[in-house]
Amino acid sequence: MKISSQSFEHEKAIGPVNAFAKPDAQAHMILSDNKNPHLAWTDAPEGTRSFVILCVDKDVPSKPDDVNQDDREVPASLPRVDFYHWALVDIPANITEIAEGEFSNGVTPKGKSGPLAAKDMRQGINDFTNWFAGDHDMKGDYFGYDGPCPPFNDALVHRYYFTVYALDIDTLPLTGSFTCADVAEAIAPHVLDQATIMGLYSLNPKVSF
Repeated sequence: MKISSQSFEHEKAIGPVNAFAKPDAQAHMILSDNKNPHLAWTDAPEGTRSFVILCVDKDVPSKPDDVNQDDREVPASLPRVDFYHWALVDIPANITEIAEGEFSNGVTPKGKSGPLAAKDMRQGINDFTNWFAGDHDMKGDYFGYDGPCPPFNDALVHRYYFTVYALDIDTLPLTGSFTCADVAEAIAPHVLDQATIMGLYSLNPKVSF
């Protein structure tokens, strides 16, 4: 399979329009357009009955102690963990492209609704749900796409992996609300092929990418 995007190039910068937050000279960062990127894919294998899209940031600090602190930097050497930004499931086999902003257009405090999405697709709960759990104004279930928002003091550029999976089933065997991690586990026995595009993002003005 092959995957491409009109929103960003592989291993190049993701634009602020596709991010949850963008740099700001006074406040370090402010909320951004938060549009899901355009994605298109080709060459799905014979027997494909549906697709799944997952987006994961592989570079989230494993310890939050230094995150978004004015007087210190999150060192690049700190061990990193996964942070899921999106799970879109039950994409019909005849759909091989989604438009920019089709599933997310702006930041929704307390999270977008779900799991039902357009065209009878479903979306998982992303990891902003846990991140905002202690924030009175933002806590809630964050379904669907919410884009990059790395720490403004992180020395490391974050990598965002968008992967489309071709599955041998029409509907993912998950009911009710589910997380992106649930999706990653559920698709494992059903993947026929996959393709990934990776984009870069940082809110740290000292970091070039």
